[in-house]
Amino acid sequence: MTTFLWGIAIVLLVNAFFCLLRGYLGPTVADRILAINVVGTKTLVVLCLLSFVFERSLFVDVALVYGLLNFVVTIAAGRFMETGRLRGDWQ
Repeated sequence: MTTFLWGIAIVLLVNAFFCLLRGYLGPTVADRILAINVVGTKTLVVLCLLSFVFERSLFVDVALVYGLLNFVVTIAAGRFMETGRLRGDWQ
């Protein structure tokens, strides 16, 4: 079972490399933000797989924090791309 999970982790990391390549070569900023967001999601899944393989719950906690940071950064980058600024009318 652990060999299977290691295989999945390696496939996800190779796929993340291609997403990084798409982020580097992306024709628009939206494509680049989306590619980096997908890399963050794949990293989260790999951390959860490693948590299961090594039987350590600490990796799940790290994955949850990483997922929240990935979400906040994606929202901030999207807002900056849309409006050109991060501050809203409420401030």
